[in-house]
Amino acid sequence: METPEGAELCFPRLNNSCRKPSHPHTQAMLIYVLLSSISIITVALNLLVIISISHFRQIRSSHTLYFKHRQLHTPTNLLLLSLAISDLFVGVLLMPVEIIYVEKCWFLGDIVCTLYYVLDYMITSASVATMVLISFDRYIAICDPLRYPTRVTKRRAQVCVCLCWVCSVFYRILLMNDHLQQPGRSCSCSGECVVVISYIAGVVDLVFTFILPIAVIIVLYLRVFVVALAQARAIRSQVLAAQRSGTVTVKKAEMKAAGTLGIVVVVFLICFCPYYLPTLAGEDTSVDASSAAVEIWLAHFNSCLNPVIYAFFYPWFRKCIKLILTLKILKPGSRDIKLL
Repeated sequence: METPEGAELCFPRLNNSCRKPSHPHTQAMLIYVLLSSISIITVALNLLVIISISHFRQIRSSHTLYFKHRQLHTPTNLLLLSLAISDLFVGVLLMPVEIIYVEKCWFLGDIVCTLYYVLDYMITSASVATMVLISFDRYIAICDPLRYPTRVTKRRAQVCVCLCWVCSVFYRILLMNDHLQQPGRSCSCSGECVVVISYIAGVVDLVFTFILPIAVIIVLYLRVFVVALAQARAIRSQVLAAQRSGTVTVKKAEMKAAGTLGIVVVVFLICFCPYYLPTLAGEDTSVDASSAAVEIWLAHFNSCLNPVIYAFFYPWFRKCIKLILTLKILKPGSRDIKLL
């Protein structure tokens, strides 16, 4: 391997050493500050989501005819909790490594490199599967509300979440079996961490991690909006009766939740589309922090945006944030504080 005279090598004593990434000092500092800020914000926001759902028990409802309190430990929030955990892993495990590797050589070896990308893909798959479950949850809640409490229980939600994570692990191990058997097979020099996904494996990944889940989600949401329109027409013809029973407000709450989760899906599409462009163009996908920094960080940035969406649309989450930041959750009985 020919190296320009004066170039700094990752491993000076090795003939096949990679060159160290070189960027102007000011540019490098800006990259570190920006990416480190995104990582810290991602961890902080998702921790707030996890603490909010795990700590607080209930939210006050003004419609006592239907229920006195709605617990935050609902099947829907358990799914949101799973999504927040996967986003937290992105901020804690994936982003810091990407920050270091953008400006430095890879010194952790080929095995850790492969395991890192397996973990990256596993978290992504679990997130997508969780969003599909959330879509089914909202579909049943709006299209079959009478049977929702019996069809969607906390126990079933927990089982589905566990299956999502277990299946994601086995799916990614199977898809990257060649790299696990021969770590570093895609690296051209020492000090590099690259994983090249073949076109066939990329197509499989594109179908099962992107096209199929997104298609299911879109179909479910279209069905939800069709049913919502039909319910709106029925409500307009029976406004007085609906107001007495409280049905109008309950349906608005369900639709607001569906709309919020719909925005989460749209943001996911925007963040992940650039990553799948090589596969759509019929090329192999080369995953490397240097050559695909924008695509990787845009995909990871999705984990920072999800809790921002929750905070903007869910009043109970904003109340939880205030209670957490003011340390009121440390007081006895804080778990039973009535939100909203």
